[in-house]
Amino acid sequence: MPQTEAVRRAAGVKVRPADSWRDRRRFIGFPYQLYEDHRYWVPPLRRDQKHTLDPKKNAFFEHGDMQLFLAEDTDGDTVGRIAGIVNGQHLEKYDDGVGFFGFFEAVKEHAVADALFEAAARWLGEQGLSRMRGPANPSLNDTAGLLVDGFDRPPALLMPYNLPRYEDFLLKSGFERVMTMWAYYAHYKYADATKLRRGTELVYRRHPGLELRTIDMDRFDEEARAIRRIYNEAWSDNWGHVPMTEGEFEQLAEEMKQIIDPDVVFILEDEGEPVAFSICLPDLNQALRHVKGGRLFPLGLPKLLAYANFGGVHELRMPLMGVLPQYKGQGLYAPLVLATVEEGPKHGYPACEMSWVLDTNEVLKNALEQMGGVRDKEYALFEKAIS
Repeated sequence: MPQTEAVRRAAGVKVRPADSWRDRRRFIGFPYQLYEDHRYWVPPLRRDQKHTLDPKKNAFFEHGDMQLFLAEDTDGDTVGRIAGIVNGQHLEKYDDGVGFFGFFEAVKEHAVADALFEAAARWLGEQGLSRMRGPANPSLNDTAGLLVDGFDRPPALLMPYNLPRYEDFLLKSGFERVMTMWAYYAHYKYADATKLRRGTELVYRRHPGLELRTIDMDRFDEEARAIRRIYNEAWSDNWGHVPMTEGEFEQLAEEMKQIIDPDVVFILEDEGEPVAFSICLPDLNQALRHVKGGRLFPLGLPKLLAYANFGGVHELRMPLMGVLPQYKGQGLYAPLVLATVEEGPKHGYPACEMSWVLDTNEVLKNALEQMGGVRDKEYALFEKAIS
């Protein structure tokens, strides 16, 4: 796809494509300057950011495209960044002319944000797209959504954190909210598993062939393929869902394999066939927040290992759960959530964040609220027409 050469100048702001390796270093490095010493922002590892933006390494680029932009002030200092994103999987499924923006960060002046939004929109328009949605970094299967409530605590693993002013920036620039998502938080001390147990007993009576087990790490590749199949089928009708390609899921599975705790990854089988699953990951953000600057060396790795291995990670995040469509509405969420609530504390995880949950997913919201889960953070996606 062609890359725009347009440079946007407004109110002392210059927005230009970030194509050189030096530009990419500035693009990656800007948030570490913006959030320096911020109490709740958790610095992502720089090597992970490089991987995400590298077309040779990130499987997203097998079907997607991305243009990075930097905003500079009159002194040439970086004051913002954004990416225009074309998601081929999304366009193949929906054919709706929607492109995406992501990796957005900006200083206090709205003029900077507006210039960045305009640059991304112009590039997407050059790709033949008519609407812009986000933030997605780079897709909804990755870190996505704008935090709009819950700024007074750190994000869970692979969840976004941003400055409170960004929602106002988006609205002032003509965006409208198109979806709300929630992060639910549950602590075993306050969770009421009574209804979940009753629901689980009912599910097993209705489906005597059901059996819950943990993931078999000796057959990890086979297990991952089964989970991918369930995930793509289970979420196919959900708002904005885009199926993961084989390459994307293999990439995700390999990343998760490095940090997974098999005691809190559950697969529900019916007559020996996987029909539902839930994945919980140790919330490594509890350790990563102590790795200053997102660099593992020379001091970051020892700090990370120390916090991870000596009780510094004591919460979970459940990023993925799925039930095959033919089992929808039959209560299979209950045994999965119950297992998380009961088994997590036994393995050193008394609390879990389930995120994110679409506001339209009434079944899952009800299941989480019935067991005492509380809405802890609010996220949103925004959209506008490309003029």
